[in-house]
Amino acid sequence: MSLLVQKFGGTSVADAERMRLVADSIARNVRRGHQVVVAVSAMGKETDELLRLAAEVSRERPGREMDMLVTAGERKAMALLCMALHDLGVQADSFTGSQAGIVTDTDHTRARILEVRPERLREALDAGRVPVVGGAQGVSTDRDVTFLGRGGTDTTAVALAHALKADVCEIYTDVSGVFSADPRVVPEARRLDRVSFEEMLEMCAAGCPKPAMRSVELARTFGVALHVRSAFTWEPGTWIDEEDPEVEQAIVSAVVSDSSQAKLTVTGVPDRPGIAARLFRALAQRSINVDMIEQNVSIHGTTDISFTVPHDDLAAAEAVVAGLSDEIGATGAIADPEIATVSIVGAGMRTEPGVTAAMFETLAAEGINIEMISTSSIRLTCVVRAELAERAVQSLHRAFELEVA
Repeated sequence: MSLLVQKFGGTSVADAERMRLVADSIARNVRRGHQVVVAVSAMGKETDELLRLAAEVSRERPGREMDMLVTAGERKAMALLCMALHDLGVQADSFTGSQAGIVTDTDHTRARILEVRPERLREALDAGRVPVVGGAQGVSTDRDVTFLGRGGTDTTAVALAHALKADVCEIYTDVSGVFSADPRVVPEARRLDRVSFEEMLEMCAAGCPKPAMRSVELARTFGVALHVRSAFTWEPGTWIDEEDPEVEQAIVSAVVSDSSQAKLTVTGVPDRPGIAARLFRALAQRSINVDMIEQNVSIHGTTDISFTVPHDDLAAAEAVVAGLSDEIGATGAIADPEIATVSIVGAGMRTEPGVTAAMFETLAAEGINIEMISTSSIRLTCVVRAELAERAVQSLHRAFELEVA
């Protein structure tokens, strides 16, 4: 008998018909003799609707109340899924994050899990029942309801799999696995049978939306094997686990793009110690996540510093720079929201010379200019014009021969 933790995203349970299909799949696993624990997201676009209502009701939206509101979507979904399971003769109990023993810090709207106390879930399993847990939520050390943020149900599932020592954590979504590129951009993209934790983390950092990056980080930390699958076809998907040292790694596994970033360039910055530290400390204090950073060569004692931030943080970053300009002696700032990043990721890049040259040559042949560059041992990222990102992905996918065999 295996213990399975299964996560179902919002599209998987978007309506009553989808809910019944998910319940039927769970019931089949129970009848095969498996123990099953489910983590479920809010139905469809329900979270977006709740956020829209909040914006209409008030300009002041305290984090505590937002968490109470947003997590209602998962509570609705878990109760309905339990009803669908009961209709199939499968005994099931719904649990909020707090009832499931998920304890978080006190950071509302993006709480982090501190520990899981799964005693009630174990009791339900021992009684032959299916625990269905509302995803992306917990209870803080101050005893308030907390929301883990977007993609938090993936993180919930991994945390439960670790706490319960599950055999596998299955992430069911609207795609059939992890692909060598976005199939909407590259129709010839192939589904990857297996990806290492390290490769998946780099792909998430480069813009791959599923699974959520925090869940992959948690899975790597605790050695929880992930299986990303489609809840529409139920076919085998992509396994994410430890890298096998016995297997030769692909030079490049995937090409990933991200259009959610903007570039901000601070001009005329005095080239002396401490200036960059003050700038990026001020950004950190506003919880602005900076990704790529580039500093130009100093000319006549001044330089320009460029960095990328999420589009949603661009206005706040501009405000920080404006407030610091006089203090650090900068002459101005230039915002550029019309950029995208394009990345190649592959464990084999560590030992393969010429990958960087091949990427640059491919983009040059397409007439695509590179504005910024960032590297890690298994990822190479370039900033390009947003309107050229799809062409860049397509050309790189062909250049590294990642098409379906």
